[in-house]
Amino acid sequence: MKLVRFGPRGREKPGIIDSKGGIRDLSKVVSDIAAEALSPKGLAKIRKTAVDKLPLVRGNPRLGACVGGIGNFIAIGLNYSDHAAETGSPIPKEPIIFNKVTSCICGPNDDTIIPKQSSKLDWEVELAIVIGQRARYLSKDKALDVVAGYCLANDVSERVFQIERSGQWIKGKSSESFGPLGPWLVTKDEIKDPQRLDMWLDVNGEKRQRGNTKTMIFDCRHLVWYCSQFFVLEPGDVITTGTPPGVGLGMKPEPKFLKAGDVVTLGIDGLGEQRQKVVKAKA
Repeated sequence: MKLVRFGPRGREKPGIIDSKGGIRDLSKVVSDIAAEALSPKGLAKIRKTAVDKLPLVRGNPRLGACVGGIGNFIAIGLNYSDHAAETGSPIPKEPIIFNKVTSCICGPNDDTIIPKQSSKLDWEVELAIVIGQRARYLSKDKALDVVAGYCLANDVSERVFQIERSGQWIKGKSSESFGPLGPWLVTKDEIKDPQRLDMWLDVNGEKRQRGNTKTMIFDCRHLVWYCSQFFVLEPGDVITTGTPPGVGLGMKPEPKFLKAGDVVTLGIDGLGEQRQKVVKAKA
């Protein structure tokens, strides 16, 4: 299933993509694509629904983040060996975990807002894992059992905030609009192997990132297992899993960063595409 959230920001409704690519309104089935709706029981309830009998959503509504009520937005750093190399960083011996503040979450096609004092705004196409069951101290062989599905993410980053100023990465990863998710949450039964997905990102139609999830240092199973050893995972939590090479920071002979007016497009096999226009923050 491909599950969506559509409508004005803060008032999104749950939806499902039908066989013809249209959006059907799920409001009478679940209140949101969040929490218990992502559990095996919740997904089974949606799966039993006669999709083609649900109300068809007309027009071209705004898409919100494909998951609502996210409690923890967890991110993994330097999880592709070739990306680590382009940034001059050593290969991690264990996953690097940081958080993106949940207020950065936005729709897949919402504008990317340049923060005040920003000068090195960057892009990162990533596969995100959506958790569907409460989990702690998982065994590695059972780790993917708690996954509801997967979605596309852009881990938008401000490199000065992240790297050049003291403190932790969270402040370079969490500005308003730095967490577009979607267009869809694709349930895991439709993704045969999350480690065999092509991914890409362009800026103004020019090639930037090309990669495949098979080159992750730590795969999805390992990441879910690893996170569960340190904190409780809850339904609706999102883990974004790292990016392949081609970020602005790593470009040669010199880095390139985003500016107002740029358009970023990105996608992952089976998970759809995003499009963001870069705009200045309002005074």
